Amino acid sequence: MAFAAQFAGVYLNFSPEDAVSRSGKLAAFMADGMDQQMGWDGNGKLGAVAIQPYDIQVTDDNNAVVTVAFQSGSRRLHLSVPIYYADDRFVVSGWPAILPAPAPAELPQVAEPESDDVAAAELKPQLEGFFRYYALGNTAELQRYVTAGTSLPTFAGAFTFGELKSVVVPVGGATREIQAVVVWIVPDGTPPADEATNPDSVAGRLQQAYRLTVEKQGDKWYVDDIRGAGRAVG
Repeated sequence: MAFAAQFAGVYLNFSPEDAVSRSGKLAAFMADGMDQQMGWDGNGKLGAVAIQPYDIQVTDDNNAVVTVAFQSGSRRLHLSVPIYYADDRFVVSGWPAILPAPAPAELPQVAEPESDDVAAAELKPQLEGFFRYYALGNTAELQRYVTAGTSLPTFAGAFTFGELKSVVVPVGGATREIQAVVVWIVPDGTPPADEATNPDSVAGRLQQAYRLTVEKQGDKWYVDDIRGAGRAVG
């Protein structure tokens, strides 16, 4: 599968200006006597990125067809590559084929959990403080928002906290699994010294969802763990 993905990186990227270079690179994958351009007539252009092994169908001890996924422009596509194996070596054994990638899966609806609005209101200011210092990497201030003994890696200033968009808190006891949607401010690479003179240089906003384990101690909630949210709720 790795061999097929390497081949796809060469095969799926061509332009007339690179024809000679492409032919030389393809030779490392092809059997003797095969077309040096693998069926391309030297005209037109194709570009592929995000090339990844996707599937393999083994025919016998020596033959398989490997499917490679890739992106070309706005389209997801697959490349089918026949491979021959012997003596710990591989070779492309026939013509590749570009195929449409499957459409996205149909996502069924799920019931929204019963929401605890009182707990959500209590959690909001605590979570805003948590995410602010989680982004900054201020571990001393972060300790005010996490359970005792908890140590979490932070963004260390890679992002700035923008806003807490929403909180979903299911009904439960002192320990809950909640979901928070957060907006981060993403830097644009402008040096900090220039930001004051060029306010328009402030970069974009990126909305993301997290699942947190929170624990209530006394009249306050504290974060015990944070991870990706998974399936959207609410």
